[in-house]
Amino acid sequence: MAVAQILVLVAALAAVHAPLGAYMARTFTSPKHLRVERLWYRAVRVDPDAEQRWTTYLMSLLGFSLVSVLFLYGMLRLQAYLPLSLGFTGFDPAGAWNTAVSFTTNTNWQWYSGEAAAGHLVQMAGLAVQNFVSAAVGLAVAIALVRGFARSGTDARIGNFWSDLTRGVIRILLPLSVVAAIVLIAGGVIQNLDPHTALTTVEGATQHALGGPIASQEAIKELGTNGGGPFNANSAHPFENPTPFTNIVEIFLLLLIPFTLPRTFGIMVGDKRQGWAILGVMAGLFAVSVALATWAELAGPGAAPQAAGAAMEGKETRFGLAGSALFAAATTATSTGAVNSMHDSFTAPGGGVVLFNMLLGEVSPGGVGAGLYGMLVLAVVAVFIAGLMVGRTPEYLGKKIGRQEMTLVALYVLTVPALILVGTSIAVVVEPGLVGIQESGPHGLSEVLYAYASAANNNGSAFGGLTTGTPFYEVTQGLAMLAGRFIPIALVLALAGRLASQKSVPATVGTLPTHQPLFVGLVGAVALVVVGLTFIPVLSLGPIVESLS
Repeated sequence: MAVAQILVLVAALAAVHAPLGAYMARTFTSPKHLRVERLWYRAVRVDPDAEQRWTTYLMSLLGFSLVSVLFLYGMLRLQAYLPLSLGFTGFDPAGAWNTAVSFTTNTNWQWYSGEAAAGHLVQMAGLAVQNFVSAAVGLAVAIALVRGFARSGTDARIGNFWSDLTRGVIRILLPLSVVAAIVLIAGGVIQNLDPHTALTTVEGATQHALGGPIASQEAIKELGTNGGGPFNANSAHPFENPTPFTNIVEIFLLLLIPFTLPRTFGIMVGDKRQGWAILGVMAGLFAVSVALATWAELAGPGAAPQAAGAAMEGKETRFGLAGSALFAAATTATSTGAVNSMHDSFTAPGGGVVLFNMLLGEVSPGGVGAGLYGMLVLAVVAVFIAGLMVGRTPEYLGKKIGRQEMTLVALYVLTVPALILVGTSIAVVVEPGLVGIQESGPHGLSEVLYAYASAANNNGSAFGGLTTGTPFYEVTQGLAMLAGRFIPIALVLALAGRLASQKSVPATVGTLPTHQPLFVGLVGAVALVVVGLTFIPVLSLGPIVESLS
């Protein structure tokens, strides 16, 4: 079953890779604007053809994100006065702050139960809207970096943020989400505006079930690598993910754009082989992750797993172990954060694998846009190391990698690990952090480490054993989400500006070929070594020691 699911998934992704990758490349290079896009530009009074320097691009992005946070915060606080509130009260200040930041940064971390806190209008006009635009922001940043490699001597001009954002939503995310929602509805996912409905259980008791526009939100939740669901059980809930068919569809959706963007990259830089090389690194790391997670859960220690044939605690029987392990690897290898099983119930090695996926920087294949620009940063590190080995000035795609470029790359690589380790260390020594930990010992440390890794990497999934609905975690994780999203974005855009300002240099016999298997292995090794040197000590105190105990 595990092998069959993987083969179906690989076949589906391979079938759409070339056409969708080419379509996205045309989307961001076409000089034409759709009529609906022109109406939008006129309404917000922007010139979509005005090329922006990286600083202006960044300020536009930050301004848009600030307005998004404020708008969503206001909706959450005033929910009780809005239509379709279902009688729910407004969020408290700390909770509204955390949620507004979470959905704006594409993290979608949820400290609350969706069916017990958020009405239909907040879900549709607040959270689902941010699912679209936050994914489009990440996509825009990736395209801006690709332009930095593709352009030559443009005075740090890397495109127009408003045009990239609009095209990402209207031409890519929206049409794909419509198709995905229809497929999910056909598979049994609900789509209505029903309030709580009284149901009679098989035992004769009464249970109240909440309806809602689930399929439409589920589609963009997975496609945009968002992850926040209308129900607390997320993609383990039968209204969100009722069958093995919808399970594989959702996994396909969350991998679709991240695994296709390397094709777009190759086309835009004029060398499709470069896209294949980046795809090879992503696919290789992802394959190892899926294999290790599946093996760890199949080989779960203890009498109960041996009797059941696998470690089935915390997993839905309708998906089985294979569907649960594949989903867990996919959602943490991307920045999705949706879950169809309880990661806190995974075996120690299995939990360590999904945690390591996030600590890797979510580049295998990563979130929409974020995975591509994260992998390209690691590619720059790889060519720099290779250049030092042979005594040549490092070059990547015709651009020299000098001191200033490497300073930006080094800051990028160090930012998220610093946020994770500082946040975790504070949480395990102060009283407000300690009271939320469910388990003592190494598993408790893993819960806290997972929470801050999820926040700083804008993933949004959780082990589930940590109580985070407190002011301490809501505020500190909100800060980690903001810094983990926008500091790396600022550094990437600065790098894009510097690369776009350079004149391209022709390749020579001494230029490192960046499309061959040797380079693919080098980039993969850089990713593993960077993570290993940073996180092995804390992993040794958490999942590793728990696995050995």
